[in-house]
Amino acid sequence: MTDNDEAERPNAPPGLLALFIAFAQISMTSFGGGVSAIVHSEFVRTRRWITETEFIAGLSLSQALPGVNITNLAIWIGYRLRGPLGAIVALLGVVVPSAIIIVFVGAIIAELTRYPLVGLALAGVAAAATGLSLNMGLIVARRAFSDIASVVVLTATIVAGLCHVPILLIFAIAAPISIGLAFLKLRHE
Repeated sequence: MTDNDEAERPNAPPGLLALFIAFAQISMTSFGGGVSAIVHSEFVRTRRWITETEFIAGLSLSQALPGVNITNLAIWIGYRLRGPLGAIVALLGVVVPSAIIIVFVGAIIAELTRYPLVGLALAGVAAAATGLSLNMGLIVARRAFSDIASVVVLTATIVAGLCHVPILLIFAIAAPISIGLAFLKLRHE
């Protein structure tokens, strides 16, 4: 645990119902790629159920695994807080309410997309979600800039992405290097 995490010692883990409600509220009120920023705000800052270091570890794992990042993150947080049953409850909280909303809103939007104003509104929502994603990226990058080796790996990964290097190749090269660097860093602490 870092000094920053000591100051942010988490509150007691929530009950299963509180965990479900927290993820259900997030799933019903969030859009696009900015969801991880909302989860960070809710679980680290507001409810203080996990530390920032724990959140970043879970976010990193959820992005490295196949599947939808937010569902992976919900499973990880649920498991971290309440074990296997917590993982299931968190997953249901993040999936079920939004699935119901998608069915109803999707039908309405399908009818309204013929109006240009609706397209503009959806573009605005997409811009806001992009801003939230960038914000989350900056939070994670702040932690990544802890040493020169991490900065080099992060910079090389960004440059490779901008040069359209296939994502699997970037992952196959950057992941083992990052894991090795983290292992060496932990051994020296």
